[in-house]
Amino acid sequence: MSDTLYAAATTLAGPPAVVTNELNYVLNILAWLVTAAGVCGLLIVGSRMAVSLRSGEGDEHLSQFAMVMGACVIGATAGPIVGFVL
Repeated sequence: MSDTLYAAATTLAGPPAVVTNELNYVLNILAWLVTAAGVCGLLIVGSRMAVSLRSGEGDEHLSQFAMVMGACVIGATAGPIVGFVL
């Protein structure tokens, strides 16, 4: 009886592997794209800050930096949240 309950519980515990394998592939690609976008965003904000400070202009680069870092945090936590839900 316990073997039957265990088999039923494990089959009902999650979606089939066909679905999760494709979803994991898409999530991995999106994770790499978010990482690349975060690095590019930080490079762009840093280069704009360097050029502005070199020319003597004092723009608000800290808010741009915080916005890029916030987007990186959201992108980094999206994958584990989806993995937890599935």
